[in-house]
Amino acid sequence: MLHKNNEPLSAALPNVQSERLFARGHGVFPDGTTRATIERDPTPRYVQRGEGAYLVDVDGQRFLDLNNNFTTLIHGHGYAPVMDAVARLLRDGTCFSNPTVHEIDLAELLIDRIPSVEQIRFVNTGTEAVMFAIKAARAFTGRPCIAKIEGAYHGSYDWAEAGQGGTPSTWGSPDAPVAVPAYAGTPGSVADEVVILRFNDTEGARRRIAAAADRLACILLDPMPSRGGLIPPNPDFVAAVIETARHYGILVVCDEVLNLRQSYRGASSRYGIEPDLIATGKIIGGGFPIGAIGGSRDVMSVFDGSTGRAKLAQGGTFSANPVSMVAGRVSMAAMTEAAFARLDVLGDRLRAALTAAIERRQAHYVVSGTASLFRIHPKQTLPRDYRDAYPSSDEAALMKAMTRFFRNEGVILPDGAAACLSTAMTDADIDKIANTFDRFLAAAPVLEKETHS
Repeated sequence: MLHKNNEPLSAALPNVQSERLFARGHGVFPDGTTRATIERDPTPRYVQRGEGAYLVDVDGQRFLDLNNNFTTLIHGHGYAPVMDAVARLLRDGTCFSNPTVHEIDLAELLIDRIPSVEQIRFVNTGTEAVMFAIKAARAFTGRPCIAKIEGAYHGSYDWAEAGQGGTPSTWGSPDAPVAVPAYAGTPGSVADEVVILRFNDTEGARRRIAAAADRLACILLDPMPSRGGLIPPNPDFVAAVIETARHYGILVVCDEVLNLRQSYRGASSRYGIEPDLIATGKIIGGGFPIGAIGGSRDVMSVFDGSTGRAKLAQGGTFSANPVSMVAGRVSMAAMTEAAFARLDVLGDRLRAALTAAIERRQAHYVVSGTASLFRIHPKQTLPRDYRDAYPSSDEAALMKAMTRFFRNEGVILPDGAAACLSTAMTDADIDKIANTFDRFLAAAPVLEKETHS
């Protein structure tokens, strides 16, 4: 895509070493890398190192990082207190079959902060956290099925994946959303065991939960689904879900793997949700692999095997490994209420600056998000749910052009997902993001004309 003078929007940055590495990667990986989420346009940038709010690729290019490994690095890259603590720990060993004090330390910190959590189990990923939260709900209620929000991403467990990637041709009617399978060969029974709810559809939620109540173990709720537009829940929607669940003895499971970074006490507390279980991960590991399931003593008792076989056995070779425990404790201890408040201020300032640029340029874009999270949509109005947020082919092309423009200006902006801030960022970094967006919008009328042609 070209600027008004038929010159490229911004000069492409050197990518020679990344291209060579990608070619090597194709020799050993099915598509050149080991994660489907890696952005490639057409070649991914291979990272050499991270430096606070920035990362440096193998070609020596420096980028302000708004991805932060998919919202994980709340302190940015190479956070010194975590690096120092882990370096000291490595001399003592990295994993044991026995427990260590470090898992107790991190558990006590999280339980002290998150109102609905009385006990915790640690796992290795957000996917595992969601999976075991669902299993815990089944073990506690004796029911097999779950309800979840359409389009919400919850990792790679069959039932949690259902309905996360529907398209206009597959997602069904608004009144009866389809539990679209995530991959070819998914057992047909999975769709029969998942009820899909549209986000912020109050009456639809009441109706669909009630219709399947005798089979539902839990309602899996992301307080602000990233793929659903990064829109906050309406209070009446939250109330409807909670009241209906309580009436029928259905557990409420909040997935805060991403959204725990919304506040000192997490996203559920921010929106007045009192879940029975919380699945979390990402920021609680300080940059190392982690996941956790937490909840009331009553529900968490399904993991208790002290007097015989537990209703739900959960192990994991690397669960509660001391490296993740120590890194997580140090990282989270530094996330004081003041640190979260500062991120809120930076986030508010950035969203306001982005919106001001849109209004100044009279462009067809909107900005969503809260706290340290934001997302830019090439739309005239804020989406209400996944279907509204789903991009047309023209909108997807605009987002790709914007991501490419940002990258060529030295900023990593996720394409069609949540972008995030870190404590390593400064006011100057916020200005850099806003100014880059404004420069992009300066060419937006030409871009839209060319994209829609």
